[in-house]
Amino acid sequence: MTTSDLPAALRDRVRRGMVIPAHPLALTAERELDLRRQRALTRYYLDAGAGGIAVGVHTTQFEIREPGVALFEPVLALAAETIDAHCARGGCQVLKVAGVCGDTQQAVREAAFAAGQGYHAALLNLAALAQEDIPGLVAHCRAVAQALPLFGFYLNPQIGGRVLPFEFWRRFAQIENVLAIKIAPFDRYQTLEVVRAVCEVGRAGDIALYTGNDDAIVADLLTEYRVVTSAGERRARIVGGLLGQWAVWTRRAVELLAEITEIADRGGPIPWQMLTAGAQVTDCNAALFDAAHGFAGCVPGIHEVLRRQGLLQGTWCVNPAVGLSPGQVQEIDRVCRSYPHLNDDEFVRAHLDEWLRD
Repeated sequence: MTTSDLPAALRDRVRRGMVIPAHPLALTAERELDLRRQRALTRYYLDAGAGGIAVGVHTTQFEIREPGVALFEPVLALAAETIDAHCARGGCQVLKVAGVCGDTQQAVREAAFAAGQGYHAALLNLAALAQEDIPGLVAHCRAVAQALPLFGFYLNPQIGGRVLPFEFWRRFAQIENVLAIKIAPFDRYQTLEVVRAVCEVGRAGDIALYTGNDDAIVADLLTEYRVVTSAGERRARIVGGLLGQWAVWTRRAVELLAEITEIADRGGPIPWQMLTAGAQVTDCNAALFDAAHGFAGCVPGIHEVLRRQGLLQGTWCVNPAVGLSPGQVQEIDRVCRSYPHLNDDEFVRAHLDEWLRD
């Protein structure tokens, strides 16, 4: 599949910008897949207005690929089935993004499976190629692009990523079958390198840029980049987000992106209230993603909010050693009290029984 094979309306929506939650994994207390609640989470994101859903990514837990767990294929298949049923009923289109990782053989195999399930793009995690040089990385990306359009991924090195320099992104952006890039190094300098690279090869209007910088979501979305290239000035925007943070309070994320998009379309001054909102969103992320402990509790932090809303029964992860960090519950309590306007608890309460139906 190539980007030109995607429905034109869906391709245009990706470039326009959308909310793409990174889908969590619903487990029972026995650490087995909770099919009912896994499906309910997908329905929540769809009804909240997400334009796409990413499955098999960091928030879904990389351990789903381990032989003793073997949940990668069942989880991707269940999400695809649930999304397709929703789209058939509503006559809509939702972008399905599959997390893909490992060496080239594994990554191609995962991308091929996802393509068979009707996924539209592969979010390509390069962490397994930590020692590979740039030509080797690009060859790996080109191999995966034979199976699915690529959603490039700059993963924060603190949670398993590697530094990917400007030259890599310049070559990556020259791969024809690239749909978008998720920029998530949590580093302004590295973020700018990705934007510069896409502009330098003349694909700023073609490759959609998405934030994954949970510490700077609003700032990323509000900024117009003006990059001087060898062909003159090019302008680019980060138009949406593929985020673990947007796996919770998703309805509010959709509203926030719509407000920012309207501001960008209108032009002129940015209301100072948006900068305040950005600081509040970042403060929430510090609690949910456990910034105080190097993001050790980022996945169970997301689970804790979903548990409080009734979407999950617990915060269990595949790895029993992964749990909430000391003081993290208190930090989540604090941000919930401080920013009630950022949650979508009322929306979830109104629809929870419907999402949990068999």
